[in-house]
Amino acid sequence: MTTDDGTGTGAGTTLVRAETAAAVATLTLDSPGNANALSTGLLTQLHGRIEDALADEQVRVLVLTGAGKVFCSGADLKEALTRPAGATSLLTGVLELLWDSPKPVICRVNGAARAGGIGLVAACDIALAADRASFAFSEVRIGVAPAVISVPCLRRMPSRAAAEYFLTGEVFDAARAAEIGLLTRAVPAADLDAETARYAGMLLRGAPGALAATKTLLRDVPGLPLASGLAAMAELSGALFGGDEAREGMTAFAAKRAPAWVSAGTD
Repeated sequence: MTTDDGTGTGAGTTLVRAETAAAVATLTLDSPGNANALSTGLLTQLHGRIEDALADEQVRVLVLTGAGKVFCSGADLKEALTRPAGATSLLTGVLELLWDSPKPVICRVNGAARAGGIGLVAACDIALAADRASFAFSEVRIGVAPAVISVPCLRRMPSRAAAEYFLTGEVFDAARAAEIGLLTRAVPAADLDAETARYAGMLLRGAPGALAATKTLLRDVPGLPLASGLAAMAELSGALFGGDEAREGMTAFAAKRAPAWVSAGTD
């Protein structure tokens, strides 16, 4: 297990902790003084931690979570009063990194998520929340709109639910968040760690290249016309079946053994 407390970034206070164990990098928002708000400092560190995890060949799955009782309270409003656009470009960069990551990303929602915090949840591939967690798009109540985060959120939520919560700012619970597609599932708080580990273990059984290709098709296929979509996916399928991972996977299946990418700890 390795841990990075962020002191090497020159940022001073550690706002995002990184820990790697058994091919899983856990990135923890750790700014309890402002409920893990999306300050420029936190977003800068988070962007760097994600880039580090993506560059690390030993890391195959990322987990994003928060320290304390709150996952993320959204924008740092004190900072926003003096630097209205300060964090916006940083947030877009973080959301893009999470969404486009070739490695699967699990969001472990330990507590309340508000506004921009929900954007982080929506940008991850799998989102698990403690059933006590609550959610709200609170932007309209302070005179702004959920502009940047609408990009990932509207790719997860049906339009009626988006209109309901974007326009009202109403607080809703984890069960409702799962119902409208913001979460993969809500679980009892006592089970959150075990469920996160279970999903990470399942992801580690997938071949890295195959997972990256699957993430690409999940992102791209819904926007393709039928004929061109089928043609593109036929080409992708042929390339994958002719690749080294497929040969190893099929050989391992025939031999009734685990493929090379599955570590002993995931059997």
